[in-house]
Amino acid sequence: MRLLLSLIAACSIPFSSAFADEPLASVSKPVAVRVTTARLVPHSETLALTGEVRARASSQLSFRVSGRIAQRFFEVGDHVKKGDLLARLDPSQQQADVANAEAALAAAEAGARQAASAFDRQKTLLDKGFTTQSAFDAATKAVRTTSGTIDSAKAALDIARANLTYTELRADADGAVTTRNADAGEVVAAARPIFIVATDGPRDAVFDVYEQLFLLISTLPDITVGLVKDPSVAVPGKVREISPTVETRTGTVRVKVDIGNPPAIMSLGAPVTGRIASRQTRAVLLPARALNENDGAAAVWVISSNGASAELRPIGIAAYTTDGIVVDSGLADGDRVVTSGGKLLRPGASVEIVGEDAP
Repeated sequence: MRLLLSLIAACSIPFSSAFADEPLASVSKPVAVRVTTARLVPHSETLALTGEVRARASSQLSFRVSGRIAQRFFEVGDHVKKGDLLARLDPSQQQADVANAEAALAAAEAGARQAASAFDRQKTLLDKGFTTQSAFDAATKAVRTTSGTIDSAKAALDIARANLTYTELRADADGAVTTRNADAGEVVAAARPIFIVATDGPRDAVFDVYEQLFLLISTLPDITVGLVKDPSVAVPGKVREISPTVETRTGTVRVKVDIGNPPAIMSLGAPVTGRIASRQTRAVLLPARALNENDGAAAVWVISSNGASAELRPIGIAAYTTDGIVVDSGLADGDRVVTSGGKLLRPGASVEIVGEDAP
């Protein structure tokens, strides 16, 4: 009975007295955080586009007659001069056509000479009354017919000789060979493009831009075009042409930027980046690790004025960079923002600032 009373007495001791010696401070121990001071600085978002250098003008060169390519003299990347022989077809057929046309012309001329002699003879006989009018008329008709035959034979010979010259494909301007679609030994049809030559002269940087991007640009800006492999090589450019149609497969619009005569290292086909600077605003730049979330919206922890606690404040993000965020609303100049330790914070928790990062 005495043991039971002792147990009851022990259970009746107040909770606060029973655990008076326990460190309640461990429940509200401050969270160690690092902070940075928000500073409003000028910021302009830069749009970056990727494209390539192309010639302002190019020529698709093809044979005007069909045949088998006998010789090819240039390769992709070679520079050619106007009039250079790029390739030659086997001219056997065209040479035979020329020989046949020359023979036909010779026969027509011989027939014309014979008809002319017959006409002179009939005219003399008619004057003396030794032939009939019908015979004279036939001789006159023969002269006119053979004259037309000669004209036809000459035209056929001109065509045959032209076709023979068409077996040679020559450059129509100075430039660089960018495409070759056939090789020696292939049988090609007339008008099939064999070479594409990029004409020497001004160059364009060509970009395929998503249509939605034009909603962010009110006026056509100047663009800085630089090499992808060496950004230090850059030239100014101006928008020269915007395609009026949208590419259905990609949803992009082709934009051509005039870059004039760029450095030699910015060669045809070189990948380039076009950068467009938007209007300048004032914003706060924060490291990406400072970003938190509040009810699905972006937020950061901001140290209160007493320095002992923090509040989760919603922010507006203007842009994301490779290692941070650009905040355009929600912060004031001088606010101290938690950059490390924010994942452990809860509303009402106390904080201990253990370090500060440079803004």
